[in-house]
Amino acid sequence: MYTVEELHRLFIEKLKKESFVKEPKELYEPFNYMLSLGGKRIRPLLTLIACDMFGGKIEQALSGAMAVELFHNFTLIHDDIMDEAPLRRGSPTVHIKYSTNPAILSGDAMLLYAYIFLSTLDTNILKKCITLFNKTGIEVCEGQQIDLNFEKLDEVTLADYLHMIKLKTAVLPAFALQLGAIIAGANEEQTQQIYDFGINIGLAFQLQDDILDSFGDEKVFGKKNGGDIIKNKKTILLTHALEVADDSIKQELKKWVTNDSEEKITVVKKIFSELAVKDFAVNRMKSYHEIATQYLLQINIPDTHKQVLRNFAEKLLYRDI
Repeated sequence: MYTVEELHRLFIEKLKKESFVKEPKELYEPFNYMLSLGGKRIRPLLTLIACDMFGGKIEQALSGAMAVELFHNFTLIHDDIMDEAPLRRGSPTVHIKYSTNPAILSGDAMLLYAYIFLSTLDTNILKKCITLFNKTGIEVCEGQQIDLNFEKLDEVTLADYLHMIKLKTAVLPAFALQLGAIIAGANEEQTQQIYDFGINIGLAFQLQDDILDSFGDEKVFGKKNGGDIIKNKKTILLTHALEVADDSIKQELKKWVTNDSEEKITVVKKIFSELAVKDFAVNRMKSYHEIATQYLLQINIPDTHKQVLRNFAEKLLYRDI
């Protein structure tokens, strides 16, 4: 069994080996710039971890991991354009650095290269992998549109929010795990169980992000609290607060949501604390983690083979950053 560090090194070697230095440079410079911004490479690592977990050959899974990483970065480029985001991982976003049109085209090229890497998989599993990849891509687009729709709404139910993050956030890590399992030769039941594990870990991961954005240690988290509050993001914290608040607190919260004063973060966080929404979010996050753990336990392989994935998920979930 490989360690996460070993798998990360193998993936970075694969990424560096694949040359995207091509013409026209106006297309490929933004492409390479986005990949150079780094990140934890969580999703491709999940593909490799799952493949190793089921006894597959990592060399065969690296192309699948590349497809997952390129698809993920494609979504980030386009999301940043839609969100008019100035920064990604502390650096200028692609559309800010290179302008919008090259950013769109570079994102499109990443998506197509993802298919090129998928097409190198064994023909016995190729159709299944592409079908699942297409399903995942459509769901991510649906989730993004639902999130955009939320911006026009005064209130969003918690159920609607959870549905949105399942599509926008959770289905890709779930697919990444499922892809690794398929490449390794896991059976239908096992690939479904690892997918269900991924969905629930993905949900837990996003809820933890919501919590950290408002209540994380700024020194450890690396950025100022309250980014979601400033942007009026309808996170689990805000959706639950609006559901449990009495009329007077609800009206006050709605007033501050549309306020752009410097006091906004402080006042909204105070309301969140009074309504105990952080505790609610933490409990819901832990609940999804427990459900994920149950799916992992059900997979009929030795427990020792599951330990790397279990530890990796817990480290991400209970991270300080």
